[in-house]
Amino acid sequence: MLSFWEKESFLKYDLVVLGGGIVGLSTALSFKEKSPHSSVLVLERGIFPTGASTKNAGFACYGSAAEIWHDLQQLGEDRAMEVVELRITGLQKLRARLGDEAMGYEEYGGGEIFLKDEHFDQAVLPHLNQLLFPFFKKDVFVPEPDRVGTLGFQTESIQAFITNTVEGQIDTGKMMRSLLSLARQKGVEILTGCRAELPEHINGFWQIPVADSGVVFSAERVAVCTNAFTTQLFPELDIKPGRGQVLITDPIPGLKFKGIFHFDEGYYYFRNVGERVLFGGGRNLDFKGEETYEICLQPLIQDKLEYYLENLILPKGQSFTVEHRWAGIMAFGAEKVPVIKNCGNGLAMGVRMNGMGVAMGTEVGERLAGMLA
Repeated sequence: MLSFWEKESFLKYDLVVLGGGIVGLSTALSFKEKSPHSSVLVLERGIFPTGASTKNAGFACYGSAAEIWHDLQQLGEDRAMEVVELRITGLQKLRARLGDEAMGYEEYGGGEIFLKDEHFDQAVLPHLNQLLFPFFKKDVFVPEPDRVGTLGFQTESIQAFITNTVEGQIDTGKMMRSLLSLARQKGVEILTGCRAELPEHINGFWQIPVADSGVVFSAERVAVCTNAFTTQLFPELDIKPGRGQVLITDPIPGLKFKGIFHFDEGYYYFRNVGERVLFGGGRNLDFKGEETYEICLQPLIQDKLEYYLENLILPKGQSFTVEHRWAGIMAFGAEKVPVIKNCGNGLAMGVRMNGMGVAMGTEVGERLAGMLA
Protein backbone atom coordinates (compact mmCIF):
# COMPACT_ATOMS: atom_id res chain seq x y z
CA MET A 1 0.00 0.00 0.00
CA LEU A 2 1.42 3.37 -1.05
CA SER A 3 1.08 6.57 0.94
CA PHE A 4 -0.06 9.90 -0.50
CA TRP A 5 3.54 11.16 -0.16
CA GLU A 6 4.97 8.18 -2.05
CA LYS A 7 2.47 8.63 -4.86
CA GLU A 8 3.28 12.35 -5.12
CA SER A 9 7.08 12.25 -4.88
CA PHE A 10 8.44 8.81 -5.76
CA LEU A 11 6.64 7.49 -8.83
CA LYS A 12 6.94 10.07 -11.64
CA TYR A 13 10.04 10.62 -13.79
CA ASP A 14 11.11 12.12 -17.08
CA LEU A 15 13.04 8.94 -17.93
CA VAL A 16 13.00 5.43 -16.48
CA VAL A 17 15.87 3.16 -17.53
CA LEU A 18 15.35 -0.58 -17.29
CA GLY A 19 18.65 -2.25 -16.44
CA GLY A 20 21.45 -0.97 -14.21
CA GLY A 21 24.45 -2.33 -16.12
CA ILE A 22 26.94 -0.50 -18.31
CA VAL A 23 24.41 0.41 -21.02
CA GLY A 24 21.70 1.46 -18.58
CA LEU A 25 23.96 3.68 -16.47
CA SER A 26 25.56 5.15 -19.59
CA THR A 27 22.11 5.99 -20.98
CA ALA A 28 21.08 7.65 -17.71
CA LEU A 29 24.32 9.67 -17.55
CA SER A 30 24.12 10.80 -21.18
CA PHE A 31 20.47 11.82 -20.73
CA LYS A 32 21.34 13.87 -17.63
CA GLU A 33 24.19 15.53 -19.53
CA LYS A 34 21.73 16.57 -22.25
CA SER A 35 18.94 17.48 -19.80
CA PRO A 36 20.56 18.33 -16.44
CA HIS A 37 17.28 19.21 -14.71
CA SER A 38 15.45 16.05 -15.78
CA SER A 39 14.45 13.34 -13.34
CA VAL A 40 15.97 9.94 -14.18
CA LEU A 41 15.39 6.60 -12.47
CA VAL A 42 17.30 3.35 -13.12
CA LEU A 43 15.58 0.08 -12.19
CA GLU A 44 17.83 -2.97 -11.74
CA ARG A 45 16.36 -6.39 -11.05
CA GLY A 46 19.31 -7.66 -9.00
CA ILE A 47 21.30 -6.35 -6.07
CA PHE A 48 24.16 -6.05 -8.57
CA PRO A 49 23.64 -5.88 -12.36
CA THR A 50 22.11 -9.21 -13.31
CA GLY A 51 23.77 -9.83 -16.69
CA ALA A 52 27.51 -9.49 -17.15
CA SER A 53 28.38 -5.87 -16.31
CA THR A 54 29.94 -6.82 -12.96
CA LYS A 55 30.76 -10.38 -14.00
CA ASN A 56 32.78 -9.93 -17.21
CA ALA A 57 36.48 -10.66 -17.68
CA GLY A 58 37.48 -7.01 -17.91
CA PHE A 59 38.66 -6.97 -21.53
CA ALA A 60 38.69 -3.68 -23.42
CA CYS A 61 37.47 -5.87 -26.25
CA TYR A 62 38.63 -4.16 -29.44
CA GLY A 63 38.59 -7.60 -31.07
CA SER A 64 41.01 -10.31 -32.20
CA ALA A 65 42.22 -10.86 -35.77
CA ALA A 66 40.26 -14.07 -36.32
CA GLU A 67 37.13 -12.57 -34.78
CA ILE A 68 37.18 -9.43 -36.94
CA TRP A 69 37.98 -11.46 -40.07
CA HIS A 70 35.04 -13.77 -39.32
CA ASP A 71 32.76 -10.74 -38.87
CA LEU A 72 33.89 -9.35 -42.22
CA GLN A 73 32.84 -12.60 -43.91
CA GLN A 74 29.50 -12.75 -42.09
CA LEU A 75 28.42 -9.11 -42.12
CA GLY A 76 30.30 -7.57 -45.02
CA GLU A 77 32.99 -4.97 -44.63
CA ASP A 78 30.78 -1.92 -44.02
CA ARG A 79 28.64 -3.45 -41.26
CA ALA A 80 31.54 -5.29 -39.63
CA MET A 81 33.53 -2.06 -39.43
CA GLU A 82 30.50 -0.26 -37.98
CA VAL A 83 30.61 -2.75 -35.09
CA VAL A 84 34.37 -2.30 -34.70
CA GLU A 85 33.96 1.49 -34.67
CA LEU A 86 31.17 1.18 -32.09
CA ARG A 87 33.55 -0.73 -29.82
CA ILE A 88 36.45 1.68 -30.30
CA THR A 89 34.34 4.82 -29.89
CA GLY A 90 32.48 3.37 -26.91
CA LEU A 91 35.66 2.53 -25.04
CA GLN A 92 37.20 5.93 -25.79
CA LYS A 93 34.10 7.63 -24.36
CA LEU A 94 34.08 5.37 -21.29
CA ARG A 95 37.73 6.25 -20.59
CA ALA A 96 37.03 9.94 -21.11
CA ARG A 97 34.00 9.82 -18.78
CA LEU A 98 35.68 7.99 -15.89
CA GLY A 99 39.42 8.37 -16.41
CA ASP A 100 41.80 5.44 -16.69
CA GLU A 101 42.72 5.34 -13.01
CA ALA A 102 39.08 5.17 -11.87
CA MET A 103 38.44 2.13 -14.07
CA GLY A 104 41.83 0.46 -13.66
CA TYR A 105 42.55 0.66 -17.39
CA GLU A 106 45.92 -0.76 -18.46
CA GLU A 107 47.11 -1.18 -22.04
CA TYR A 108 49.49 -4.15 -22.07
CA GLY A 109 48.37 -5.35 -25.47
CA GLY A 110 47.86 -9.08 -25.85
CA GLY A 111 47.59 -11.68 -28.54
CA GLU A 112 45.85 -14.59 -30.19
CA ILE A 113 47.01 -18.20 -29.95
CA PHE A 114 46.28 -20.61 -32.79
CA LEU A 115 46.33 -24.27 -31.81
CA LYS A 116 47.66 -26.99 -34.09
CA ASP A 117 44.20 -27.94 -35.40
CA GLU A 118 43.16 -24.33 -36.13
CA HIS A 119 43.57 -22.62 -39.48
CA PHE A 120 43.91 -18.90 -40.00
CA ASP A 121 45.38 -17.35 -43.14
CA GLN A 122 47.79 -14.69 -41.92
CA ALA A 123 47.84 -13.22 -45.42
CA VAL A 124 44.71 -11.27 -44.42
CA LEU A 125 46.53 -9.34 -41.67
CA PRO A 126 47.70 -6.46 -43.91
CA HIS A 127 44.09 -5.87 -44.95
CA LEU A 128 42.88 -5.94 -41.33
CA ASN A 129 45.62 -3.53 -40.31
CA GLN A 130 44.71 -1.23 -43.18
CA LEU A 131 41.07 -1.16 -42.03
CA LEU A 132 42.08 -0.38 -38.43
CA PHE A 133 44.84 2.10 -39.21
CA PRO A 134 42.53 5.16 -39.24
CA PHE A 135 41.63 4.43 -35.60
CA PHE A 136 45.02 3.47 -34.13
CA LYS A 137 47.60 4.95 -36.55
CA LYS A 138 49.71 1.78 -36.38
CA ASP A 139 49.54 -1.93 -37.20
CA VAL A 140 47.30 -3.67 -34.69
CA PHE A 141 48.02 -7.33 -35.59
CA VAL A 142 51.63 -8.49 -35.83
CA PRO A 143 52.72 -12.15 -36.26
CA GLU A 144 55.26 -12.93 -33.53
CA PRO A 145 55.58 -16.72 -33.12
CA ASP A 146 58.80 -16.37 -31.12
CA ARG A 147 56.94 -14.60 -28.27
CA VAL A 148 55.10 -17.77 -27.24
CA GLY A 149 58.00 -19.15 -25.22
CA THR A 150 58.80 -15.85 -23.50
CA LEU A 151 55.18 -15.56 -22.36
CA GLY A 152 55.41 -18.95 -20.67
CA PHE A 153 52.86 -20.76 -22.85
CA GLN A 154 53.42 -24.42 -23.76
CA THR A 155 54.58 -24.42 -27.36
CA GLU A 156 53.76 -28.04 -28.27
CA SER A 157 50.10 -27.28 -29.03
CA ILE A 158 50.64 -23.90 -30.69
CA GLN A 159 51.19 -23.38 -34.41
CA ALA A 160 50.92 -19.57 -34.62
CA PHE A 161 50.72 -16.45 -32.48
CA ILE A 162 49.58 -12.94 -33.46
CA THR A 163 50.28 -10.00 -31.17
CA ASN A 164 47.56 -7.41 -30.63
CA THR A 165 49.41 -4.13 -30.03
CA VAL A 166 46.48 -2.04 -28.75
CA GLU A 167 44.33 -4.25 -26.52
CA GLY A 168 43.66 -3.12 -22.96
CA GLN A 169 42.12 -4.41 -19.76
CA ILE A 170 40.03 -2.89 -17.01
CA ASP A 171 39.17 -3.56 -13.38
CA THR A 172 35.47 -4.38 -13.76
CA GLY A 173 34.66 -3.68 -10.12
CA LYS A 174 36.33 -0.25 -10.14
CA MET A 175 34.70 0.63 -13.44
CA MET A 176 31.16 -0.19 -12.28
CA ARG A 177 31.59 1.45 -8.87
CA SER A 178 32.84 4.58 -10.65
CA LEU A 179 29.87 4.56 -13.04
CA LEU A 180 27.42 4.13 -10.16
CA SER A 181 29.09 6.88 -8.14
CA LEU A 182 29.08 9.30 -11.09
CA ALA A 183 25.43 8.56 -11.90
CA ARG A 184 24.37 9.30 -8.31
CA GLN A 185 26.55 12.41 -8.27
CA LYS A 186 24.71 13.66 -11.38
CA GLY A 187 21.34 13.11 -9.69
CA VAL A 188 20.36 9.75 -11.22
CA GLU A 189 18.24 7.65 -8.84
CA ILE A 190 19.03 3.93 -8.78
CA LEU A 191 16.81 1.25 -7.28
CA THR A 192 18.00 -2.35 -7.10
CA GLY A 193 15.95 -5.48 -6.51
CA CYS A 194 13.25 -4.09 -8.84
CA ARG A 195 12.26 -6.35 -11.74
CA ALA A 196 10.33 -4.26 -14.21
CA GLU A 197 7.43 -5.78 -16.11
CA LEU A 198 6.28 -4.83 -19.62
CA PRO A 199 5.77 -1.05 -19.85
CA GLU A 200 2.37 0.14 -21.11
CA HIS A 201 1.77 3.47 -22.86
CA ILE A 202 -1.34 5.15 -21.45
CA ASN A 203 -2.46 8.75 -22.06
CA GLY A 204 0.99 9.89 -23.18
CA PHE A 205 2.92 8.29 -20.32
CA TRP A 206 4.63 4.95 -19.84
CA GLN A 207 3.45 2.89 -16.89
CA ILE A 208 6.20 0.56 -15.63
CA PRO A 209 5.05 -2.02 -13.06
CA VAL A 210 7.59 -3.56 -10.69
CA ALA A 211 6.99 -7.28 -10.12
CA ASP A 212 5.66 -8.44 -6.75
CA SER A 213 5.49 -4.91 -5.33
CA GLY A 214 2.28 -3.19 -6.37
CA VAL A 215 4.42 -0.22 -7.42
CA VAL A 216 3.93 1.33 -10.88
CA PHE A 217 6.33 4.05 -12.03
CA SER A 218 5.28 6.61 -14.61
CA ALA A 219 7.57 8.28 -17.17
CA GLU A 220 7.46 10.22 -20.40
CA ARG A 221 10.34 8.11 -21.73
CA VAL A 222 11.67 4.60 -21.20
CA ALA A 223 15.07 3.16 -22.14
CA VAL A 224 15.24 -0.64 -22.29
CA CYS A 225 18.80 -1.76 -21.46
CA THR A 226 18.16 -5.28 -20.20
CA ASN A 227 20.40 -7.10 -22.74
CA ALA A 228 19.86 -10.90 -22.51
CA PHE A 229 16.74 -10.48 -20.37
CA THR A 230 14.98 -8.29 -22.93
CA THR A 231 13.01 -11.17 -24.46
CA GLN A 232 11.27 -11.64 -21.11
CA LEU A 233 9.58 -8.33 -21.98
CA PHE A 234 9.76 -8.41 -25.79
CA PRO A 235 9.81 -12.10 -26.83
CA GLU A 236 9.69 -11.29 -30.55
CA LEU A 237 13.31 -10.04 -30.58
CA ASP A 238 16.19 -12.17 -31.88
CA ILE A 239 18.06 -12.37 -28.58
CA LYS A 240 19.34 -15.51 -26.87
CA PRO A 241 21.16 -15.67 -23.52
CA GLY A 242 24.69 -17.03 -23.42
CA ARG A 243 26.34 -17.91 -20.14
CA GLY A 244 30.00 -17.05 -19.73
CA GLN A 245 31.93 -18.98 -17.08
CA VAL A 246 35.11 -17.61 -15.52
CA LEU A 247 37.68 -18.57 -12.92
CA ILE A 248 40.62 -16.79 -11.30
CA THR A 249 43.68 -18.36 -9.71
CA ASP A 250 45.55 -17.48 -6.57
CA PRO A 251 48.67 -15.37 -7.28
CA ILE A 252 51.33 -17.25 -9.26
CA PRO A 253 54.76 -15.79 -8.38
CA GLY A 254 56.74 -14.95 -11.51
CA LEU A 255 53.78 -15.11 -13.92
CA LYS A 256 55.40 -14.39 -17.28
CA PHE A 257 52.64 -12.69 -19.26
CA LYS A 258 50.71 -9.45 -19.02
CA GLY A 259 47.82 -8.59 -21.28
CA ILE A 260 44.77 -10.29 -22.72
CA PHE A 261 44.78 -13.36 -24.94
CA HIS A 262 42.37 -15.49 -27.00
CA PHE A 263 42.34 -18.88 -28.64
CA ASP A 264 39.90 -21.27 -30.32
CA GLU A 265 38.23 -18.54 -32.39
CA GLY A 266 37.89 -16.37 -29.30
CA TYR A 267 35.78 -18.85 -27.36
CA TYR A 268 38.52 -18.96 -24.71
CA TYR A 269 40.02 -15.81 -23.25
CA PHE A 270 42.49 -15.14 -20.45
CA ARG A 271 44.45 -12.30 -18.90
CA ASN A 272 46.58 -11.44 -15.93
CA VAL A 273 45.17 -9.71 -12.86
CA GLY A 274 48.44 -8.83 -11.19
CA GLU A 275 50.05 -12.26 -10.83
CA ARG A 276 46.74 -14.11 -11.05
CA VAL A 277 45.32 -15.70 -14.20
CA LEU A 278 41.71 -14.89 -15.02
CA PHE A 279 40.41 -17.40 -17.56
CA GLY A 280 36.97 -17.80 -19.10
CA GLY A 281 35.05 -19.27 -22.01
CA GLY A 282 34.25 -22.72 -23.27
CA ARG A 283 30.67 -21.88 -24.26
CA ASN A 284 31.26 -23.71 -27.55
CA LEU A 285 31.55 -27.01 -25.66
CA ASP A 286 27.79 -26.93 -25.05
CA PHE A 287 26.05 -24.11 -26.90
CA LYS A 288 22.56 -25.36 -26.03
CA GLY A 289 23.35 -25.90 -22.37
CA GLU A 290 24.89 -22.44 -22.06
CA GLU A 291 21.87 -20.78 -23.69
CA THR A 292 20.37 -20.14 -20.28
CA TYR A 293 19.46 -17.47 -17.74
CA GLU A 294 20.70 -19.69 -14.91
CA ILE A 295 23.77 -18.23 -13.24
CA CYS A 296 25.68 -21.32 -12.17
CA LEU A 297 28.72 -23.38 -13.17
CA GLN A 298 28.94 -26.43 -15.42
CA PRO A 299 31.65 -28.99 -14.49
CA LEU A 300 32.32 -29.83 -18.17
CA ILE A 301 33.43 -26.27 -18.86
CA GLN A 302 35.20 -25.68 -15.56
CA ASP A 303 37.22 -28.89 -16.04
CA LYS A 304 38.22 -27.74 -19.55
CA LEU A 305 39.37 -24.37 -18.24
CA GLU A 306 41.59 -26.11 -15.69
CA TYR A 307 42.88 -28.45 -18.41
CA TYR A 308 44.02 -25.55 -20.58
CA LEU A 309 45.56 -23.78 -17.60
CA GLU A 310 47.67 -26.86 -16.91
CA ASN A 311 48.45 -27.86 -20.50
CA LEU A 312 48.64 -24.62 -22.47
CA ILE A 313 48.66 -21.33 -20.57
CA LEU A 314 51.05 -22.01 -17.69
CA PRO A 315 54.54 -23.50 -18.02
CA LYS A 316 54.66 -27.28 -17.79
CA GLY A 317 54.67 -28.40 -14.17
CA GLN A 318 53.50 -25.03 -12.80
CA SER A 319 51.21 -25.56 -9.85
CA PHE A 320 48.14 -23.38 -9.33
CA THR A 321 45.01 -23.20 -7.25
CA VAL A 322 41.68 -21.72 -8.29
CA GLU A 323 40.58 -19.05 -5.83
CA HIS A 324 37.14 -18.25 -7.23
CA ARG A 325 34.68 -19.15 -10.01
CA TRP A 326 31.62 -17.33 -11.33
CA ALA A 327 29.31 -16.89 -14.31
CA GLY A 328 27.46 -14.07 -16.08
CA ILE A 329 24.77 -13.91 -18.75
CA MET A 330 25.47 -12.27 -22.13
CA ALA A 331 23.14 -11.73 -25.09
CA PHE A 332 23.61 -12.97 -28.65
CA GLY A 333 21.66 -13.00 -31.90
CA ALA A 334 21.84 -14.42 -35.40
CA GLU A 335 23.83 -11.32 -36.36
CA LYS A 336 26.70 -9.99 -34.27
CA VAL A 337 25.21 -6.50 -34.26
CA PRO A 338 23.53 -4.78 -31.28
CA VAL A 339 19.87 -3.77 -31.36
CA ILE A 340 19.75 0.03 -31.03
CA LYS A 341 16.39 1.44 -32.01
CA ASN A 342 13.76 4.04 -31.33
CA CYS A 343 10.49 2.16 -30.81
CA GLY A 344 8.31 5.28 -30.79
CA ASN A 345 6.22 7.10 -28.16
CA GLY A 346 9.33 7.83 -26.12
CA LEU A 347 10.60 4.24 -25.81
CA ALA A 348 14.02 3.16 -27.12
CA MET A 349 16.19 0.11 -26.58
CA GLY A 350 19.89 -0.75 -26.66
CA VAL A 351 20.33 -4.49 -26.19
CA ARG A 352 22.08 -7.61 -27.54
CA MET A 353 25.68 -6.59 -26.89
CA ASN A 354 27.10 -9.94 -28.12
CA GLY A 355 29.66 -10.05 -25.31
CA MET A 356 31.03 -6.57 -26.15
CA GLY A 357 29.16 -4.45 -23.61
CA VAL A 358 32.28 -3.08 -21.91
CA ALA A 359 33.52 -1.68 -25.21
CA MET A 360 30.33 -0.44 -26.81
CA GLY A 361 28.05 0.26 -23.84
CA THR A 362 28.92 3.95 -23.46
CA GLU A 363 28.33 4.73 -27.13
CA VAL A 364 25.09 2.74 -27.16
CA GLY A 365 23.90 4.68 -24.10
CA GLU A 366 24.73 7.99 -25.74
CA ARG A 367 22.77 7.04 -28.86
CA LEU A 368 19.75 6.03 -26.78
CA ALA A 369 19.88 9.30 -24.85
CA GLY A 370 20.02 11.16 -28.15
CA MET A 371 16.86 9.38 -29.31
CA LEU A 372 15.02 10.21 -26.10
CA ALA A 373 16.31 13.63 -25.01
